[in-house]
Amino acid sequence: MLLVMPEATVMGFDYGERWTGVAIGDCGPRMAHPLTTIDARADRDRMRSIADLVRDWQPAEFVVGMPTRDDGLDHALAATVRLFGAALETQFGRPVHYVDERLSSAAAAESLRAAGRGGRADKHLTHPLAAQHILQDWLDAYLAPDIPDDHSARR
Repeated sequence: MLLVMPEATVMGFDYGERWTGVAIGDCGPRMAHPLTTIDARADRDRMRSIADLVRDWQPAEFVVGMPTRDDGLDHALAATVRLFGAALETQFGRPVHYVDERLSSAAAAESLRAAGRGGRADKHLTHPLAAQHILQDWLDAYLAPDIPDDHSARR
């Protein structure tokens, strides 16, 4: 069930054991933007950084990329990501949605290449861009405008 209001802000995450990419999006225009990378190995440090972002951005909901293997089964990190999502929901009292994150890192790397960036020097940019792709996928899939069943809007 979607709880977001049309003008709501939503925060997206590309969870990693060390680096977690963060993106922010608006439900009205359905646009996601890369925000930052959290560099934290300890969960409490990661959650402290997220608390600062939540205070500043006031998201209504969270979207978390779920690592999935090419065959559609859970990746080894999936259980950890579910714990991360549960911690977000518990600590901040906001709903968490999961999105298949397959290819989000590849899409982020492609975005960097298209901008003439990439490689080791720009590795830190990959994480928030991956979070942007995850969040944009959710905005596109779950907040798409309704299409009439009889297609009467078509001329």
